[in-house]
Amino acid sequence: MYIPKINRLNHSDDIVALMEEHSFATVVTTDEEGVPFATHMPVLLDKNRGTHGTLISHIARANPQRDHLAHAQGMDGQEILVIFTGPHAYISPSWYAGEFNVPTWNYMAVHAYGGPRLIEEKERLQEMLTELVAFHEETLSPEWRVPWSDERYTKLIQGIVGFEMEITRLEAKSKLNQNKTVADQEGVIQALRDSVDSTNAQVAVEMSKNLLHAE
Repeated sequence: MYIPKINRLNHSDDIVALMEEHSFATVVTTDEEGVPFATHMPVLLDKNRGTHGTLISHIARANPQRDHLAHAQGMDGQEILVIFTGPHAYISPSWYAGEFNVPTWNYMAVHAYGGPRLIEEKERLQEMLTELVAFHEETLSPEWRVPWSDERYTKLIQGIVGFEMEITRLEAKSKLNQNKTVADQEGVIQALRDSVDSTNAQVAVEMSKNLLHAE
């Protein structure tokens, strides 16, 4: 990922927060001929395993990406890519205080790389699914839990495979008008706050944090 120095996100807590808050990620692999393939899926970050953490997810057994993951697993040093996309918004030139500006797009993204390991053991798959459900249910009321005593749920496991990826390197980008004056940034923040789009409001929050860091 192209990351100018001014846009590089270096704070580990901010990177982890983005990966957790925007955990519906894109998993990118290649087949044996080098053709890229992507699947969109919820990905859970285990912060306590590995230097940068370990990603956990699962895919349909029928998904051809299962074979790509198996191939990468068998090739020492071959990485796959998992992309996390944070809030993003179109930025109008009319929102800046300065006169000469062009349209742009503000966004945050994390690219995580590592070697995958397939998980097909029933017990471990149950643990992974329990952890994934618990992560997304913890703010809901009532919280739903997988009733593994019901064989209808255990049979469904036959249709999936899990995988883990210890993160070996991370690239994180925060493109939030850092190259603009404070007056320009404040104008954009206000316009985003005034928008009816809730995602624009999230970008405004992240831009405000960036201003605080600058001070």
